[in-house]
Amino acid sequence: MTEFAEKIQEPRLWRGDGWTARVVKNEDDDGWAVAMFKHGESEPALVGPWTMGRDKKNPKPLDGNAFSTLVKTAHEFIRRNEQHLHATLHQSITVSAGSTRITVCLDIVPDEDMPYAMLSAKDEGDELLAEVRVAPSFKLNRSSAVAWVEGGFARPGER
Repeated sequence: MTEFAEKIQEPRLWRGDGWTARVVKNEDDDGWAVAMFKHGESEPALVGPWTMGRDKKNPKPLDGNAFSTLVKTAHEFIRRNEQHLHATLHQSITVSAGSTRITVCLDIVPDEDMPYAMLSAKDEGDELLAEVRVAPSFKLNRSSAVAWVEGGFARPGER
């Protein structure tokens, strides 16, 4: 990890604060791009266009302000992606069963070989009432949650 600890401040390469910014030729056109790598990662967390310099041929050099802005943007981009992934993999809905409110949760396990999901139900005291394994494609919505609860928590049919 010592290679990432070294601070670098070059016109096309900056390293610091756990990040590396590398200005590269944009393969799609005549312009330039900047790739932001979180230290320890082999793939960039963010790639975006980079400004041309005054000569209209070479990229504008990186500087402290630009690097700080890029780090902030890359952090925010990663945070939003993590929030979206979490929302996609973990869903819940609360339904009424008589006078009781039941929270039905769907937790998808994105295993590369055998993805699956766990459907669970908890009462108002957070006590687990039921849990079954379902296909990761199971659609959790109000009607599917109500049907599962009213069906006595039997394993839902594959859809």
